[in-house]
Amino acid sequence: MVKEKRVRESHVLVLPLPLQGHINPMLQFSKRLASKGLKVTLIITPSIAKSMQGQDSSINLEPIFDGSKEGEMTINIDKYFERYKLTMPHSLSNLIDRYNGSEYPVKFLIYDSVLPWALDMARNKGIEGGPFFTQSCAVTAVLYHAAQGAFQVPVEESDQAAVSLPSLENLEFNDLPSFVSDAGSYPAIRELLLGSELDENQ
Repeated sequence: MVKEKRVRESHVLVLPLPLQGHINPMLQFSKRLASKGLKVTLIITPSIAKSMQGQDSSINLEPIFDGSKEGEMTINIDKYFERYKLTMPHSLSNLIDRYNGSEYPVKFLIYDSVLPWALDMARNKGIEGGPFFTQSCAVTAVLYHAAQGAFQVPVEESDQAAVSLPSLENLEFNDLPSFVSDAGSYPAIRELLLGSELDENQ
């Protein structure tokens, strides 16, 4: 009985990067947590909130300000993510403060692994957190080694294997994520992924 009460009182925030390939896995994970009796709040942007109306009510959807204007992400994704990096830490901090003053204080933050600043913020608020990796282990390894400078980014196309990494078969140019192989492919997202050095807290 006491254990069930503790579970019901446990409030988990889930912070995905606002891209479909990141939101969907974290949404499914949130539903799984909620099915175990946890109170789960999925943090989304206002533009994504519109497309998620009528979703499963087992989780709370919390839109918070991401610094964008209506439709900006579809017009210029690089400008959107520059503004996102400046705005979201403040918006998340305000959200945590608001919940901590309510009957459902936040106990844990699950954040997208490409947003490691979220863990520092959570710990500053006295909350623990953990990363959620939405990409495969191989992609995570490639991004990690790229961030560590193990190979030049962007990788140049050649007849030889593009990249050789520990515990992985040699990777050809076409095996690599576009952020690593294409210099013009969304520089702001590449900076977010590689500039964050992923999450070395774990």
